[in-house]
Order: sequence, then C-alpha cells, then structure tokens
Amino acid sequence: MRTHPARLRLCALIACAALLMAGCSGSGQSGGGGPILIGTSLPLTGQFSQPGGEAKRGYEIWRDRVNAAGGLLGRQVDLRVTDDASNQDTIIADYTKLITQDKVDLLLGSFSSLLNYAASAVAERNQMLFVEPAGAAPNMFTRGFKMLFFAQPATAPHHADGITEWVKSLPEGQRPKTAAFMTQDDPFTRPVIESLQKQLEAAGLRTVYSTTYPANTTNFQPIVSAITGAAPDFVAQGAQFEDGIGAMRALQQAGFSPKAFFQTNAPGNGNQYSDGVGMAATEGVFYSTSWSEAAKTPVNSEFVQEYRKRFNAPPTEDAADAFAAGQVLQEAVTKVGRIDQVALADWLRANEVPTILGPLKWAANGEPQSSYMLAQWQNGKVEVVSPKLAATTDKIVFPKPAWP
Repeated sequence: MRTHPARLRLCALIACAALLMAGCSGSGQSGGGGPILIGTSLPLTGQFSQPGGEAKRGYEIWRDRVNAAGGLLGRQVDLRVTDDASNQDTIIADYTKLITQDKVDLLLGSFSSLLNYAASAVAERNQMLFVEPAGAAPNMFTRGFKMLFFAQPATAPHHADGITEWVKSLPEGQRPKTAAFMTQDDPFTRPVIESLQKQLEAAGLRTVYSTTYPANTTNFQPIVSAITGAAPDFVAQGAQFEDGIGAMRALQQAGFSPKAFFQTNAPGNGNQYSDGVGMAATEGVFYSTSWSEAAKTPVNSEFVQEYRKRFNAPPTEDAADAFAAGQVLQEAVTKVGRIDQVALADWLRANEVPTILGPLKWAANGEPQSSYMLAQWQNGKVEVVSPKLAATTDKIVFPKPAWP
C-alpha cells in the first residue's frame, strides 16, 4: 500500500499537538458564572473563504439568538473565531491554542472535510465534543472517534442519492443515456461523484468521460473540451465554489449544454452563485441540499428573517448548516445541564435533535442517519424538488435549457 507524505505529515502535526495538550486539559467539565467560551477556526481566507465566511455568519446569528434568549445554562455565549486560512497546519495550531491557551469551554467545527479531518483529531485527543457543519467525507468516520458529530443529514457517498432516484424515476425513453463526471480532488467531492457514477452506471447510463482535477484548477477549458467532444446527456461536477463557477463559465463559452447538470456545493451559495455564473445560466441546475429556506423546521423562519435583515440577501446553505451545528451543541448542553464533554457526546449518540435542517440523529461514530433533499434552480430561485414531503414545487426543469 502506498503511504501518502501529506497524510504522514498531518499525523505528525496532530501528534505534536497532542504532546502540547498533555497535562493542559481539564476534567472535561466547566463551571463558573462567566460567559461560556466557544471556539472555532474557520477558513476566512484562502480556498474555502467563501463558504467559511458563510459559516461565520451562521454561527454569529446562532450566538446572538441564544444570548438574546438568556444564554446557555443561564450564561452568555462568547464566540471565539480564528482564521485557519484554509490550511490544515494552521487549523491544528488554531484548535490547539483554543483548547490549551484560550481554554474554551466548547468547540464548533470548521468548513470542509479537509480541515475538519485535522481539527477533529485535535478535539478527540483532548476529549472535547466536536460538532461540525461541513465534513462528510467517509474517512471522517472510520477512525473510531467518540467525540465527533456531523451536523448534516448524511455523508458524502449518499449526497447525490436524490439525483440518482430522479433519473431512475424517468420513463425509459426520457432517461439520459450517457454521462460525464468531473470532480475536484477533495475528500468530500470525490466520494460524492464516485458514488454517483457507480449508481448511474448501475441504472444503465454509460460513462463517456470521467476526470479528477487539482483543487487549484482555474482553467477548465481542456476538461470542458473533452466533455463537449463526448456530448453526454448528463454532466455532474464535484465542486466547492470557485471551481463550480469556473466550469459553468467554460461550458457556456464552449456552447455545450447537457440535458441535465448536477453540481455539489456551489449552487447552494445563493446570490453569490447566480452572480458568478449569470442568473439565466442557473436555470435547471440540480444540486443536493441539507436545507430549504421554505422549510417549516424549528426557528427556520427566524433564521431566514435575521439573515436577510443583516446581509440583504437570501441565506446560503453553508450559513444554515453552521446555525444547525450551533443548535445541536445547544440542545446537548441544555439537556445534559452541564458542560461535561463525554456526557454531551453520550447524549447526542442516544438522541435526535430538531434543527432548521430537520431532525438529526447519529450512529455511534458520529455519522448522520438521514438523507439530503434534491434542489433545482428555477426562474431565478432555488426549489426543492424531492422528496415529495419537502418539495416546494411539483415542477422539474428537464431538459435543461440552452445557455443564454
């Protein structure tokens, strides 16, 4: 088996952090009447800065709502946010400092599987609860961790289940026959697209093109040229944000519009996505989502109202996911009645938590046990098209119209 130098380096960094923390951690319980200090490190600069900034917005709205209602355990919440610059080395140092020097009472996770993989290891070694809003890669949950909980409906291999079910529901004569796949080399997007490709091939679609591109890719012309030459009916991209915008622009420039187009993550960024690709170009684009602005879930309408008031824009999925992570942490602390890290983790494993995403529950390894919704951009806004109980419309745009 080939050993990856980056993985070895990451393990060494985490081991060093563990040595720093040895003898620094407390009993896992916190007391006192001052503010409850909650620490997080977010990618406010670098590759993940766009969703990282949205996660910060979600956390801050959650904090302010908790404090306005009297705080957590009768104490105000003080949210300590650092910038990990989208870097694994930095996030290890950040969470080590939050625990050993800032002596935070509680932790909240970062954005992306790449960053949370490292950060959750620091939390686990110090036996601190780690509720994270964006880390669905399968390898997050194969390490035997007891303190990790992912606050979304499901993990990466199940992220695109909804689009597969829709394809399979089409009459045989209308079903796409061929498919092309492109994905960023990322711990989240790669397993999403790999799983989707297997599912669609099992459903009878023939793969005519498949590629993985580096995370720093900005020129999508060669990939799009190959896709255009293969002329697939269905195109899927495992994107974060900027690469999703870049690939869309390249497809428009090439003049190739597939019958169906699915992306991860990027279409869930609201106005920032539509501004990036052009509003007219969003029509018919599919993506999986953990959250809907129209959902009748606990305090969702209040979250939407507050986000729009503060930022004069529709809320994004990343902000909603962060808010939900705060709700999960809040529910555990409230029900346990004290800050006892192990007791909080045990409570979450045994209970379901209502959030703006819907009810969340977890397996013993912190893996969520629900499913994503399938959404589509229609007439300049996002509509949930499945499952039926969550749908905001019974219409699905198919085939996708040509680029404007």
